[in-house]
Amino acid sequence: MSLPATVPTADRADPVLDRLKHLHPKVIDLSLGRTFRMLEAVGSPHTRLPPVVHVAGTNGKGSTIAFLRAFLEAAGKRVHVYTSPHLVRFHERIRLAGDLIDDDYLAEILEECEQANRGEPITYFEITTVAALLAFSRTPADVVLLETGLGGRLDSTNVIERPAVTALTRISYDHMQFLGETLTAIAGEKAGIMRLGVPSVVAPQSSAEVTAAFRERAAAIGAPLFEAGEAWRSFANGEGFRFESPLRNVDLPLPALPGAHQIVNAGVALACLDHLPGIAVSDEAVRKGLVEVRWPGRLQRLTRGPLVDRLPPGWDLWLDGGHNDSAGEVLGAQAARWREADGLPLKLIFGMLATKEPRDFLRPLSGFASTLRAVAIPGEEASLSPDNAASAAQAVGFEDAEAVENVDTALDALIRRDPSPTRVMICGSLYLAGAVLARNG
Repeated sequence: MSLPATVPTADRADPVLDRLKHLHPKVIDLSLGRTFRMLEAVGSPHTRLPPVVHVAGTNGKGSTIAFLRAFLEAAGKRVHVYTSPHLVRFHERIRLAGDLIDDDYLAEILEECEQANRGEPITYFEITTVAALLAFSRTPADVVLLETGLGGRLDSTNVIERPAVTALTRISYDHMQFLGETLTAIAGEKAGIMRLGVPSVVAPQSSAEVTAAFRERAAAIGAPLFEAGEAWRSFANGEGFRFESPLRNVDLPLPALPGAHQIVNAGVALACLDHLPGIAVSDEAVRKGLVEVRWPGRLQRLTRGPLVDRLPPGWDLWLDGGHNDSAGEVLGAQAARWREADGLPLKLIFGMLATKEPRDFLRPLSGFASTLRAVAIPGEEASLSPDNAASAAQAVGFEDAEAVENVDTALDALIRRDPSPTRVMICGSLYLAGAVLARNG
């Protein structure tokens, strides 16, 4: 995939970020010791933050934070946000009082952390998390929204002694080499963000063992649980959805983010607002936030750019970065709604990291799409090869699955095969989604 001139030119922060990637021999080495050492070296910024909402889970973390940010900002609040990974530029990970961090300021903060580290071993995620917390501590805001990177218990974000609220989104199989092979083990790692006396909002779970693990951890440390279906509910209702809790009962419009799962993610965000002390968000602000919320790379329809310009009349192009079994189920459910709504044929352009399970992801989609073109993720050494990706698709029922060179050739091949109106979804990896957004401008 060749990248056009629309890709951002080099930032001042880029060479610093590149140096920070080489401070530790491993990309991932779960531990809190280095993060606490680094925090102390830069003056313990994690102790000087506005109220923190800390979010962990396998699916829906980013969307939940996107909803929280939209609701809070619609209510006039200043919001710091830390999420990962980024799609195109690192700066996407850090928002200061609503705005993406300025490149010069990011470079200054990173250089300050680099100097304070004095060449000691520390992972890229650890030191950049410290940089985000340092920037947050120096910029006034009303709330901090903090997303875990991987797991929870030993994640570098898990340094806030007493967040205002913790939230646990849906748990499914992912990163098993780090978090464990069972849902109980994975849930136990995620539940490590719970704190004594701190409300913990829990999304609906597909497994009783996940719920049991959360309840066990909460009871052991004294964390009050606010579980979906018991403490709050969020469900489709007519042309919109309804949220119910002891503090808010309201009918709302459907979120701007497509998919029935976003009703659940919006509900998790609303339940978190119930437990933010001193932060008032009106129903009107919630409605405004639901209309204005944005979260690129998650069931995103591409409506402009060079890839869209190639499409024949009547074609749709969609992008999604989900990459595990639960994400496949979400996309399968959306494919079913599309089929019922307009009957357009669905075809996939698929790429995935080799550390993921392509069959688990693709299986829920195989009943709705028979055609797939497999690509490598540009610039990713750990990408699953297109041949292996195509073989995985064939194994779960895709009748027409072939390996191609890149997204451009995949799209051209699909158009040549049948130019009649079609819906194309590019899916399988956030890294692929980021490459596509860079490619498309």
